[in-house]
Amino acid sequence: MKQYDVVIAGGAMAGATLAIALDKLGGGKLKIAVVEAVEPKLDLHPGYDARSIALSLGSAQLLDSIGCWQALSAVATAISQIHVSDRGHAGMVHLDAREQAVDALGYVVELADAGRIFHQKLAELDQVDLLCPARIAEIERHQHCVDLVLDSGEPLQSRLVVAADGALSSVCEMLGLGRSEHDFEQVAVIANVSTDDAHQGRAFERFTPHGPVALLPMSEGRSSLVWCIRPDAQAEVMGWSDEEFLAQLQQAFGWRLGRLSQTGVRHAYPLLLRQSQRLTSHRIAVVGNAAQTLHPIAGQGFNLGLRDVMSLAEEVCREWAVSKDAGHTRALSCYRQRREPDREATVGMTAGLVGVFANDSMSFVAGRNLGLMAMDCVDVLKAPLVRRAMGQVDR
Repeated sequence: MKQYDVVIAGGAMAGATLAIALDKLGGGKLKIAVVEAVEPKLDLHPGYDARSIALSLGSAQLLDSIGCWQALSAVATAISQIHVSDRGHAGMVHLDAREQAVDALGYVVELADAGRIFHQKLAELDQVDLLCPARIAEIERHQHCVDLVLDSGEPLQSRLVVAADGALSSVCEMLGLGRSEHDFEQVAVIANVSTDDAHQGRAFERFTPHGPVALLPMSEGRSSLVWCIRPDAQAEVMGWSDEEFLAQLQQAFGWRLGRLSQTGVRHAYPLLLRQSQRLTSHRIAVVGNAAQTLHPIAGQGFNLGLRDVMSLAEEVCREWAVSKDAGHTRALSCYRQRREPDREATVGMTAGLVGVFANDSMSFVAGRNLGLMAMDCVDVLKAPLVRRAMGQVDR
């Protein structure tokens, strides 16, 4: 039976980053396995499809601390400005990297590029085994270890098991950790679009009566679109020709980037807030989308998950240096206590924004627009938004 300090279920962004962080912070001494269900085939890996993610400046700094940012920066597009507006109303907030004396407020990275880079990093680590394609089929916990059986029948034993296997985590299901769900009653339509005017690193979040429209700057002049619509409009929107889709999107988004000239393949998925009811259990930790899956408003999802990953890696390596037990109760308790305030604040903020901007009553419209205008004019009001956007968050 192969013995490990940590077995990570899931080898996409959260799981791969955790393995790299544990190896780096642990000085290459922890024995780690990453169990990934789908063989990574460059751009075809489902965890790294046509989608892009927004990395805050704070996330870029965390990734730099574990030796990942140099490679990622070569394929990242800097966000120089962020425009937040309410369609049909005067309220707007404008954030500028120059005002914050930083090179960028954040970055946009295509998941296909990130997947390729992270898997190359994993392959270079002597103490990390990538078990792929494989799934964890059985879990049995004991006082000092966890016995696992893969779907191939191969047995493993570990001091700690980490669920990093996505929003519908099979590890959390097997262990009965529980999951709460809230349906935002919105569907996200995602695609890459081209515009006649250069984006110049500008990101846009525009609130409409049916949900936000976000455009994030990408390489080659493209922008990554997330358009939130009503579920009953999904069939119609997905059935439009490219020309009709661009015309309707133009009406919703406006002309801040000139004419919307081209669109790629569209994908759609329902928007739900999913939260694991427990971040830790005996010799178990939960990170990333397995811990919480957020509405894409304000682009907080991966950034919150990365803070999970780095906090867990720090606590595990600190404990391992003392007791050589990566799954000790002390480490898991510290991880849980560190993460709960940030998790609650970020979940509350994103869910609250959806509620405030989805309400079309005149008092809400007037209040939120006054708030946006005041925030844009008064630095002390804007500061919390800037810190959250840049990922300068306590963890």
